[in-house]
Amino acid sequence: MKKSTPNIITLTTDFGLSDAYVASMKGVILSINPGVTLVDITHNIPPQDVRAAAFLLHTSHTFFPDGAIHLAVVDPGVGTSRRPIALVTPHATFVAPDNGILSYMVAGATRPAVSPTGLDFKLRETKLPAGITAFHLNNLDFWRHPVSHTFHGRDIFAPVAAHLSLGVPLDKIGEPIPSLFIFTVPHPQSQPDGSVMGHIQHIDSFGNLISDIKVEDIMLGKTEKKTEIEIEVRGQKITGICRLYAEGKGFVAIIGSSGYLEIALKNGNASKKLESKVGDSFTLTHGQIK
Repeated sequence: MKKSTPNIITLTTDFGLSDAYVASMKGVILSINPGVTLVDITHNIPPQDVRAAAFLLHTSHTFFPDGAIHLAVVDPGVGTSRRPIALVTPHATFVAPDNGILSYMVAGATRPAVSPTGLDFKLRETKLPAGITAFHLNNLDFWRHPVSHTFHGRDIFAPVAAHLSLGVPLDKIGEPIPSLFIFTVPHPQSQPDGSVMGHIQHIDSFGNLISDIKVEDIMLGKTEKKTEIEIEVRGQKITGICRLYAEGKGFVAIIGSSGYLEIALKNGNASKKLESKVGDSFTLTHGQIK
C-alpha cells in the first residue's frame, strides 16, 4: 500500500512577527487547503540574510516526516527576474526563490574548494545532482491575483505550496529546470601540517558559534596517534570537546544538536566575547596525549 503524503507545510521567513506578513501567507494557504498543518520553523531570520535561512532550513527540515513541504521566503530580489522554484528531494519538497536559499539541499556531500582567506557566498548556477529535481513555478493559474511586486511570499509561494499539499503535480505548476543558483556551502579543510581549518557558518541566539565541522571531519588531520583536540579561535585556545554546555569553565567546544562543532561560552555569549562573525576561520589541531 502506498504511503500517503503528510499534509504539512513549514514556513521559514525573515518577516518577523510584529507585522501581518506571516498571517497573510497562512491565510492564503488555509483558503486553499483548510486541513493543512502549518509549522513555523522561524520568522526571525535577519532581514535579507539568505545564507542564515539556508543553514537553518538545512538543520531543521530532516526532523519532519517524509513528504513535508518546506516554504522558505527570504527574498531580497522579490519582483526581479529571479525565478520562483520548487525543489524535490527523496524526502521533501521545497518552495522558495532561486537565490541560494536551497544551497545546502543541492550541494549535498560535495566539497568544492574554499578560499583560506574567507568564505565565498557568490551565487553560481549549478547543475542538479542525481536524485533531485527542480521546477520553475511559472504557471500563473496557481498564483494569487493580482500579484504584488513586493510580496511574492503571499501571492506566489504560499498558493503554490498549498496546491502542492493538495496533491497537484509539480509538472502542472511549473516547468522542469536542470540547475539552480547556489553558493558554496562551507566545509572544513585539512591543512598540510595535519590541522583542520574550520569556518563559523552560523551564530545562534545564544551567541554560540556553529562551525562547519562535523564529528566525522575531526579526524581530517594527518596524525595517526591517539589525540586530544585543541581549537584556536581569535586567539582563544580551547582544549577537548565537552558533552554539555555546563561542563568546563569559560569557552567550551561541543558537538551541538545540529551535529556540528560549536564554540560556546559557559553562561555567556561567545560571539560577543570573541567579537566573532559568520565567515571567521579557526584552527583545530590534534595534539598527542602524553
